[in-house]
Amino acid sequence: MIGLDTNVVVRHLVHDDPNQSKAATRAFAGLTPGEPGLLTTVVLIETYWVLTRGYKLAVADVVSALEALVDSSDIQTQDEQHVRAAFNDVRSGADFADAMIAQTCRAYGCAAVLSFDRDAQQRLRFQRP
Repeated sequence: MIGLDTNVVVRHLVHDDPNQSKAATRAFAGLTPGEPGLLTTVVLIETYWVLTRGYKLAVADVVSALEALVDSSDIQTQDEQHVRAAFNDVRSGADFADAMIAQTCRAYGCAAVLSFDRDAQQRLRFQRP
């Protein structure tokens, strides 16, 4: 298994640097089901943030691109079930990082998620402390 860092994923998806993008895409092309790449939740969250905030790409496009990576037989995803559920939350207007927090806390049996984030309170049922 080969771990994939955020900068490699971003270069592969946006092709903004000729040399690094070529190297990143070559790395992705070399992945196989027998020797897959690993996407950690941190990398997915960072990639989402970089693409939506830094590159100003549409949320729907970013979720589609990340989902295509998660769907690949050449990629393994940490907490894949939670990631997929978080993608659904994002499609409903939630922030991806908040959605991952919500999904992970639910999986661990948390009775509530405490947050001062009003949007997360509204969209994900986080509770004010």
